[in-house]
Amino acid sequence: MTSAKQFSNRQLYSSRMFLFVVVFALLVCSCGKSSKAKADSSSVREKALRVDVVAVGSRELNRTVESIGSLFAYDEVAVSSEVEGRAEKVLADVGDHVTSGQVLVQILPIEYELAVAQDQALLDQARAKLGLRENEEDLSDPTQAAAVKKAAADRGNAEQKYRRTKELVAQGILSKQNYDEDEANYNAAQATYDVALQDVKNLQAAIREQRAKTELAKKKLRDTTIRAPFDGFVKERAVTIGQYLKTQITATPVMTIVNVDPMRVRLKVPEMMAAWVPVGQPVRLTVEAFPDRTFGGKISRINPSVDPQTRTFDIEALVENHQRLLKPGFFAKASIVSTKVERVLFIPRRSVTYAYGIYKVYVVKGNKLKETEIRVGDQSGDDIEILEGLREGDRLAVAAEGQELALKDGLLISAASNSSESPGGTPKDRAGQQGKDQ
Repeated sequence: MTSAKQFSNRQLYSSRMFLFVVVFALLVCSCGKSSKAKADSSSVREKALRVDVVAVGSRELNRTVESIGSLFAYDEVAVSSEVEGRAEKVLADVGDHVTSGQVLVQILPIEYELAVAQDQALLDQARAKLGLRENEEDLSDPTQAAAVKKAAADRGNAEQKYRRTKELVAQGILSKQNYDEDEANYNAAQATYDVALQDVKNLQAAIREQRAKTELAKKKLRDTTIRAPFDGFVKERAVTIGQYLKTQITATPVMTIVNVDPMRVRLKVPEMMAAWVPVGQPVRLTVEAFPDRTFGGKISRINPSVDPQTRTFDIEALVENHQRLLKPGFFAKASIVSTKVERVLFIPRRSVTYAYGIYKVYVVKGNKLKETEIRVGDQSGDDIEILEGLREGDRLAVAAEGQELALKDGLLISAASNSSESPGGTPKDRAGQQGKDQ
């Protein structure tokens, strides 16, 4: 009995020991799992990327029209000789700046000086025949000429004698023969007066003709000095000293002068934007020669017709060129500030990534990122316009400098607190607080 009782006690003890070991093992496993879960949770928090969050904002924007074109001189002229002769002096060359009226070429003037002297002598001779004084241009009354006055006096005497003879014949004192003679003398005096008056008028016309010839001769003499028609630069020189300049068939060009301040820029604008770009709108230009500079101007002319092939129309703007940096023929890229105003979405340029022709942003969804493809429009400073892919108020992640490549779809983030404003004027999300709320 004692042996059976001892065996029963041993069995009970073994069962209790086995139960204790099982419970102890379960407790150890449970503690291990809890500790591992805590470690995993801590690791996840350590792997969350810290980013700034900005909101998509909107604002009103004046649309700009982008175009390309070429620069042209404001004025360009090929200066030619108006008279024939040999070039005696050439006083300007390519690249020289000339002012209006400056002498460019001097033609040998001897022949033209002699022609002026000859015509002036003929004019003086005609004036002397007419009896003009030195400071007198012409007779205001042709009857005051000396020859006309003498003829008028002779006519008066003949008329008086004729009338007296007529009375005496009527009284029977003189014969009919005396009457006929005095009548003939009176008619001859009248004719002499008319001829004298006509001669004076002809002489006046001859003086005017000779005066015109003299002025023409003087003009030709002046034309032997070829002058610049306006301020500008010599683009080409086509004459040398000793060269004979002709005018009979085609005038010989001597120099080409260009005025480069202001400059003309001719641009093409799509027909759909015709109402956006009236005369007077500002234009900003860039040229390859000065990539870091912007040149300003205003639209001065608009072509009234549209090219049916390209569906564009031409506009012309005047651009200041006081420093003479721009040159005719430059290729220009233009940005025209239009009158079209629209409300558009904007985000910071640094929140956008670009690769293989695709623009992307990372939208914050909870505490993770969602990669989103977008279509962009114009840029305004550090902001960029959004055409498709986002809505106003959407929150975007902005990585710290140097960590842009760390952003990816589904990434766990820890948003930094930021109180600055978004590009459209909407305050950024209080990212830290929102992260806590989430």
